[in-house]
Amino acid sequence: MLATAIQFLLGLLYANAGEWLMHKYILHALGGNPHSFWAYHLHEHHAVCAQNGMVDPGYKHISLTTWNTQSKELVVLGGIVLLHLPLLFWLPELVSAVYLSLALYYYKHRRAHLDPIWAKRHLRWHYEHHLCNSSGHDSNWCVTWPWFDYLLGTRIKR
Repeated sequence: MLATAIQFLLGLLYANAGEWLMHKYILHALGGNPHSFWAYHLHEHHAVCAQNGMVDPGYKHISLTTWNTQSKELVVLGGIVLLHLPLLFWLPELVSAVYLSLALYYYKHRRAHLDPIWAKRHLRWHYEHHLCNSSGHDSNWCVTWPWFDYLLGTRIKR
């Protein structure tokens, strides 16, 4: 029972660390190159949010025929699911925590960009990420929970 709880907790921490790393070093660093696949994050998502007060209209409807920020994000999340699938047999609680974190990430991120008032109240760190990065600051990389931002000193309150 204790081993199950520890494995699940480690899965949550691992997922949060992955979210921080991916957001900072892939979506922003590699995404800075406008010719990169990852450019959608900065050059589409952040640009649209800056113009629309944090709202990204691409999150309104899920479409299998539209290649936009949301569809690209879903492809990446699906890739993460597949990447962890082989570990499900050996570390089921850890992988379950990762899958739960991915589902929560998608729900919270989508809702934040459809309802900025909700985001400001319930996802303040992500709301502030969009405010901060629009003026060139690098902070508040987590979406689901701000744990690794606090741990690594990148949680900046605005």
